[in-house]
Amino acid sequence: MILSKFLLRSTTIPCASAGLLSLAIFSAAVAHAQTISVPNQTTPTAASFQGSVATGQATAQPIELSLDDAIQRGLKTNLGIILSGTQTTAARGQRLTELQSLLPSVDFKASEALTQVDLPAQGLRIPGFPKIIGPFGFTDLRASLNWSVVDLNALHNYLAAKHNFAAATLTAQDAQDLVVLTVGNAYLLALADESEVTSVEAQVSTAKISLDQATASHNAGTAPRLDELRARVDYQSLQQQLIVARNSLEKDKLALARTIGLPLAQSFTLTDKTPFAVFDQFDVNTAIEQAHANRKDLAAMMEQARAAEEQRKAATAERLPTVTVSGDYGDIGVNLKSSHGTGDATGAIKVPLFKEFQFRGDAEIAQSQLDLSKAQLSDKGAQVDADVRDALLDIQSAQQQVEVARSSVDLANEELKEAQERYVNGVSDNLGVSQAQQSVAQANDQYVTSLYRHNVAKLSLARALGAGSSYKNYLGGK
Repeated sequence: MILSKFLLRSTTIPCASAGLLSLAIFSAAVAHAQTISVPNQTTPTAASFQGSVATGQATAQPIELSLDDAIQRGLKTNLGIILSGTQTTAARGQRLTELQSLLPSVDFKASEALTQVDLPAQGLRIPGFPKIIGPFGFTDLRASLNWSVVDLNALHNYLAAKHNFAAATLTAQDAQDLVVLTVGNAYLLALADESEVTSVEAQVSTAKISLDQATASHNAGTAPRLDELRARVDYQSLQQQLIVARNSLEKDKLALARTIGLPLAQSFTLTDKTPFAVFDQFDVNTAIEQAHANRKDLAAMMEQARAAEEQRKAATAERLPTVTVSGDYGDIGVNLKSSHGTGDATGAIKVPLFKEFQFRGDAEIAQSQLDLSKAQLSDKGAQVDADVRDALLDIQSAQQQVEVARSSVDLANEELKEAQERYVNGVSDNLGVSQAQQSVAQANDQYVTSLYRHNVAKLSLARALGAGSSYKNYLGGK
């Protein structure tokens, strides 16, 4: 996954911990997304939602990209949602195939025959009778009918395919919530990077002022060389952090472009700013009820359990008799002018007498799939509860962290201001300034990280409730 790269970042960069958080949240969300297994079809994975089908051509001018624009692009071009759509199409095709086995099959055949027979070659040697007969021919226009009137096995297979199609449709709808989470996370991560770059740039400017002060004091003979060296080390260290932060921003913008089908050569600017609004709706029971009512992956799992039940019934129905009818009617003759109608009709009952091992094997396979579906459905219900509770806990925790981090930023800036004044007035050396600068950097890092955590937790809550399309209400705190 793209987010895993944050594991390699320096711990001084806030998006490292933010990357770990988003990696855990997104992996869990996709791991519990329900997929439908259809032969010869590619099942969407977590990596699928990080890719897309690129559309359009890159332009020389940067484009403006809002969060809503990014999500709308993702809903059209994200690879995960495209693969989910192909799964739905395949499941629809499987349903139609099973339906045909319940309906009459009517075929039409037109034939023109020309025959010449060599009697000696057929073992017929009749004295005085011609050795060669023909050529002679006939024309036959005929329609035939085949219909399994009673076939409970085919009926239950069709019902199973119908439930699988419903499950695939619900899974495709659930994929939209995953796209909202994926794109929203990528956008917020890029916003966090921008905030980090801005913060480090401000720290670099402050460090440059401190360096200039230390250099001037040293040249004036009022401060030792150590003060200047200390200030220069701090300044260059922040310059390195700025290089890393800018690189991370560009890479995360590329990752965002990958999720929404934007050409990688297309430059863009993020028009939205990192939002923060207090979220005070923490009624767990109400949220869980909403999730059970709206989660499409849970509904898809229910449909798959019903399909497994029908497959089990189909395996049992293999022992039962089937009733079929067949017939044909057509016009046959030497030519159409001298032809006449002919036809036949047949009804049959087919009773399996000895296929015991096949019947038992099919029944055991179907029962195992049914047991698996029931176990997965039970686990899915518990997972939905856990998703809601986890998201609410993350929101509460991150919300408190934002408030504390915001206060820490104010206190650290005040500490830096006083340390600079003390140094300028000659009351102390610049060790206090260096330490205060580190406190400011750490406080800003914590604030950016906590703000990112808060917003991603809100997106995760929207996904947990099955309300990804209403993500604005959650980011806005409503």
